[in-house]
Amino acid sequence: MSKTIRIGTRDSELALWQANTVKNQLKKLGFLTKIIKVKSTGDLILDKPLHELGITGVFTKTLDVAMLNGDIDIAVHSMKDVPTVLPEGIVQAAVLERGNHFDILVFKNNEEFLGHRDAVIATGSLRRRAQWLNRYPTHSLVDLRGNVNSRMQKLTDNDWNGAIFAAAGLERIGIEPENTIGLGWMLPAPAQGAIMVVAMQDDEYVREACAALNHEPTEICTRLERQFLNKLEGGCTAPIGALAKISEEQEITLQGVLLSVDGGKKLEAELSAPLGKHQNLGFDCANSILSRGGKRLMSEMQKADLKNNAEKAGIFSTKKLTHDQLSRVNDGLHIDSEDFIKISLNRISAATLKQEYKNVVITSQNAVDALLKNISAEELQFKNIYCVGRKTKRLIEKRIGPVKHSERNAKKLAAHLVDFLEGIEITYFCSNIRRDDLSEILTANNIQVNEHAIYETKHSAQLLDDNVKAVIFCSPSAIESYLSKNKADKIAYCIGETTAAEARKSFDDVRVAKIPTVESLIDLINEDSVGH
Repeated sequence: MSKTIRIGTRDSELALWQANTVKNQLKKLGFLTKIIKVKSTGDLILDKPLHELGITGVFTKTLDVAMLNGDIDIAVHSMKDVPTVLPEGIVQAAVLERGNHFDILVFKNNEEFLGHRDAVIATGSLRRRAQWLNRYPTHSLVDLRGNVNSRMQKLTDNDWNGAIFAAAGLERIGIEPENTIGLGWMLPAPAQGAIMVVAMQDDEYVREACAALNHEPTEICTRLERQFLNKLEGGCTAPIGALAKISEEQEITLQGVLLSVDGGKKLEAELSAPLGKHQNLGFDCANSILSRGGKRLMSEMQKADLKNNAEKAGIFSTKKLTHDQLSRVNDGLHIDSEDFIKISLNRISAATLKQEYKNVVITSQNAVDALLKNISAEELQFKNIYCVGRKTKRLIEKRIGPVKHSERNAKKLAAHLVDFLEGIEITYFCSNIRRDDLSEILTANNIQVNEHAIYETKHSAQLLDDNVKAVIFCSPSAIESYLSKNKADKIAYCIGETTAAEARKSFDDVRVAKIPTVESLIDLINEDSVGH
């Protein structure tokens, strides 16, 4: 049965142009559609440069929430604005054929200022700013925010020499300034000029409808550019550019660049591969830059960010957060993160893993990774798999096979096994550091537990600054690691009751997520911040 596909979009002229383009293409294919306008954070906050908002996905976050809430079926984005890691449950449904990927300079009066020492150029993009300063180091750059029309008006109203725009944006809404210069020397943002459609992973009807809109050459090129960006972990906080092209000879060439914020340092890479052997070109290009000083440059910029944000860095996560998780944080809050637990996968012989196991217990993603390090899923002979946690269950079923039963925590799983286990023996694939609840309960009930420590958990804590008032914990081990160097004088935000129980042994103020996910923890922190 057909349904009306609700298309979510920002309400700017350019965003609506893009949404209507998708609507018209779906209409030609016979689908019913409706456009839903949603105001984004990036549209509402116009007094700060994008990189100072402290989140990635600033223009996509609100639409993601609307989709997860069931208010819209698909969202249409300028692909360059979309974080490289999509929220759980949301997938890329289509990439439309790319438009003009170049940046252009719109200038007033004449071009003579390009040869002068002093000039004022406007842009809200860290990437454009850095590349311009690399080429014109004596020029001054001012911030420019807002939609395309308002930015053009600001250029008219201010005493600037010029402003930088994405050529595709101007072309799509029919703005053709008289005085423009194409900036062919400036590498665009990854996926600039492309339009992405995202949908819910479990909405097969909508995903199939959008699949017909997909332009494969554009999808291939933008995937490599975003792969390059993801490897460098730049988001909106580092000046990164990338552009992939497919030649008539079916060869793909990827150019990438990483710069310091002031444009003083510039690292470039250009690699090519035949179509069909291009899958890791983005990673290879990024690794080339990282190996030639990119790691040091990224580290310097990250340290500068930490220093600049020191006064507002009131929350620290003992688990490294993804760009998408950070984008969930309320504006005005700042969360720093670092892994306080390091994982080392042990080498387990293939012969050991190829044995037939009737009952298997797996309690973490790390155990899944360790199992599949030296053997394929097809070679594993697990009859009954039991696990802890919904995320672990989904991962096991995706990478290994069906899960017979799962529970929220080890105690509940142990209780289930006592009543329903087929036999009197299980094999527990675990860490060298773990809670003993499961093994103790099973052993006390005459069930033999064969433990295999297939990965090692190591403490890797750091001393936190006094300005940190709250700490996020995602495991009891992280609490133990934290306490090795820090005092229990802060608010402890815990991912679940097992972690919270450990935290209550030391912390006075312990708060628990409504559901055991990092996203739910961040939502709780957001709610608490509103209350204060």
